[in-house]
Amino acid sequence: MATDTKSRPGVLSERPISRPFGLHKPLRFYISQAIKYAVMIFLSAIFMIPLIWLVSSSLKTQGQVFAYPPVWIPDPIQWGNYADALRRAPLLQWLWNTTLISAFAIVGTVISSSMVAFGFARLRFPGRDALFILLLSTMMLPQVVTLIPRFIMFRYMGWLDTFLPLIVPTFFGGGAFYIFLVRQFYLTIPKDFDEAARIDGASNWQIWRLILIPLSAPVLIAISIFSFVSHWNEFLLPLIYLFSERNKVLALGLRAFINPADASWHISMAASMFLVVPIMLLFFFGQRYFIRGVVMTGIQGR
Repeated sequence: MATDTKSRPGVLSERPISRPFGLHKPLRFYISQAIKYAVMIFLSAIFMIPLIWLVSSSLKTQGQVFAYPPVWIPDPIQWGNYADALRRAPLLQWLWNTTLISAFAIVGTVISSSMVAFGFARLRFPGRDALFILLLSTMMLPQVVTLIPRFIMFRYMGWLDTFLPLIVPTFFGGGAFYIFLVRQFYLTIPKDFDEAARIDGASNWQIWRLILIPLSAPVLIAISIFSFVSHWNEFLLPLIYLFSERNKVLALGLRAFINPADASWHISMAASMFLVVPIMLLFFFGQRYFIRGVVMTGIQGR
């Protein structure tokens, strides 16, 4: 007759003792992990050098900028460089202009690209695939090809030296790349939600607004970041359409600090921080949604 060792006091069970998670891994695993993280830290430090140099130079004196050996820690720290940059040019006005254009461009890009992507992902109509291929082919068209026709059109409409040429086009599609990303994300959402909503009497507009938009937050945040960075750093289009000093954006206005007769590079670096810091903060707080939105677009192809 078999005996039950669990019921007998003082007798240890024959069940193997479980080890804490991770202790059973071999030593080569920890060595490979250490090497991997060391390589990533080393590469990250290399890519951070230009940013560190920008921040350091914005707090130096003019003589320390090109000193050899390089001076990484300013001594003394010149916080007055930022005040000098504000006195030399209307940086706050340019910052407001850039923020205004970028904010409206994000709204236009998200609304229009999500609506167009809904048509390509959820609606069936003749020539849908051909139109989508035609849309993707526009990504191979250089921007300068349409620069002159657009300039003539906006001049005829009286929009020159206004923000309208930089904002209004985003409300008419947003861009082929953004439409492609949102359309690919929509394809990962089951169509059962659409069919259930149609049974309850929902229209296409309600399905897009009440079902797909709330489920597409990661990709919408991702294209918002893309759109913000694109319009925040835009230089060519403001150079073409904006003439007056008060309507300039930061990327265009920083040219005012490039003066061969007075190369105050420490002041130029301080002014450049107004352009760099908002992008860094945006990516820092939105990187989780940014990475998730981009990755999810490749889960399903059609």
